[in-house]
Amino acid sequence: MSHGSGLIRTMCSSAGAPGPGQPSEGLLDRVYPRTQGALLKVAQMVTLLIAFICVRSSSPWIDYGAYSFFEVVTICDLIMILVFYLVHLFRFYRVLTCISWPLSELLHYVIGTLLLLIASIKSYNQSGLVAGAIFGFLASFLCLASLWLSYKITCTTQSTDASA
Repeated sequence: MSHGSGLIRTMCSSAGAPGPGQPSEGLLDRVYPRTQGALLKVAQMVTLLIAFICVRSSSPWIDYGAYSFFEVVTICDLIMILVFYLVHLFRFYRVLTCISWPLSELLHYVIGTLLLLIASIKSYNQSGLVAGAIFGFLASFLCLASLWLSYKITCTTQSTDASA
C-alpha cells in the first residue's frame, strides 16, 4: 500500500476583507470591528492591559527580572496587536503591499504567545505577579484562539499519477 506525498496548505481566513455586497471604498472599514478577529484582538488588548496594570501596581519599588520581563512582554504584545488592529481597521494592508500581513501576523502570534506563556509561567511563582500571570494566561489563550481561528491548516494527499 503506497501513500502519496503529503501536501500541507495554510490559508488565512479573511475576516476583514470585503465580500460581495460590502462596500470597498473609503479609508475606514466599518465591517471589521464587528468581526470575530477584531473582537478577539480587543479582548487580547484588554487582558494584556489588565495584566500590565496588575504587575505595575503590585510592587513598583521592586525591580526583579520577572517583573521587568513580564512588563516588557505584555506591553510589546499589546502594541503589536494594536498595530495589527489598526492595519485592518484603516485598510493599510492595501497601501503597504510590500509586507506580507498574514505572514507577519502569524509570526507575531506564534512568537508573542510563546513569550507571553513563558512570562506567565515564570512569574506565577512570584507573589506580586499572580494576578498578572492569570491575565497573562488568559491573554495567551485568546492569542491561541485567534491563531487557531485565523489560520486553517489542511493536509491533503497528492496522488503520484504517472499520467500527470
